[in-house]
Amino acid sequence: MPLDQMTDEKEMSFLDHLEELRWHLIRSLIAITVFAVAAFIMKNFVIGQVILGPSRTDFWSYQKLCQLADLIGTPALCIDTLSFELVSRKLSSQFMTHVSISFFVGLVLGFPYLFWEIWRFIKPGLRPQERKASRGATFSVSLLFILGVLFGYFLIAPISIRFFSTYQVDPSLQNLFDLSSYISTVTMIVFGCGILFQLPVIVYFLTRAGIVSSALMKAYRKHAIIVILVLGAIVTPPDPFSQVLIALPLMMLYQMSIVIAKRIEKREARQNKDS
Repeated sequence: MPLDQMTDEKEMSFLDHLEELRWHLIRSLIAITVFAVAAFIMKNFVIGQVILGPSRTDFWSYQKLCQLADLIGTPALCIDTLSFELVSRKLSSQFMTHVSISFFVGLVLGFPYLFWEIWRFIKPGLRPQERKASRGATFSVSLLFILGVLFGYFLIAPISIRFFSTYQVDPSLQNLFDLSSYISTVTMIVFGCGILFQLPVIVYFLTRAGIVSSALMKAYRKHAIIVILVLGAIVTPPDPFSQVLIALPLMMLYQMSIVIAKRIEKREARQNKDS
């Protein structure tokens, strides 16, 4: 076969892959847009109840913390006051906030479908054994993402808001938080926790690829703890309480990842022995 013809076939194959990827991304964008439009229409619930929920003392997490404080006799744990007000200082701030929140909600709700579309694009390139080993990838990624989002929304976000609303360098200063600052903090925490909770899935594929091992992860466990604390500091405001709260589950996820890597190694060793 002439070299020019082989080159054309390779270029067409590459372009076909790009075209396929484009349609996967387009369908994902459509799904995210549908969720975003729905969130835009349901403004009172999405913004009034969900996004602004942690800014009010009747929020579910605050009520549960107060119940826990009564149960264990620790009044300091109860969050029954939030000393701040939200203000909108720019003419277009509320409208742009409405648009950005709608897109964020669309991205969060559409994330499982986005990953499913990307996985559909990647899966045909895997070997049969790799496909079999990666069954349930979409479910695992979606579940961990949802758990991370819930963890960030119900625990990290309210704790961080409580910390900043009570922190004062001088009693004469009043806390008037800009609406955009509040929204960016909440969304960063929620989405960041969802991404950080993907650690076991990442370790699974890295172990399958032979890049990491359970022994390596055990050897660098102390280093991983430091990295986890740094990551916690990146996705949360710089207060020690929220950083520790996000670090604890991540350490548990890291330990879970070691267990997953060890099981993969045992299974591969068994398969090599049988072959």
